[in-house]
Amino acid sequence: MAIEFNIDGDVFTAHLLETEAPKSTQAFLSLLPLESKLFHVRWSGFAVWIDINDIDLPILPRENHTVYPSIGDILLYPGFRSVKEILISCGPTCFKSTAGELAGNHIATLDASRKELIELELSSLEHGSKPVTIKEI
Repeated sequence: MAIEFNIDGDVFTAHLLETEAPKSTQAFLSLLPLESKLFHVRWSGFAVWIDINDIDLPILPRENHTVYPSIGDILLYPGFRSVKEILISCGPTCFKSTAGELAGNHIATLDASRKELIELELSSLEHGSKPVTIKEI
């Protein structure tokens, strides 16, 4: 199943990893369509994130989880030790918070070039949050 990320007018797609993280991808789909803001990470390196802490999620197991996502990986963090969030790795990333390292469930990989992801990360760092809409396509 494919999803679309519209980040401040730039549109990217991703295919959900339904076999690798079935409960997490179903929980993610239940959030859609989602309109929010995308922020630069505070602790994790070269990445951006969407705060979903005010949204109810079922208790999710660790599925296809990682602390060190690859570039373009989309992680769903269901809030075990920190706020619930969606993280997109744009370069070298070690997923962290004030609580220490976190393992997020890898649910998809954004279909974007390394250059596009670096530009996204730098733009969010230099210019602040960006509007984001995520929907199923």
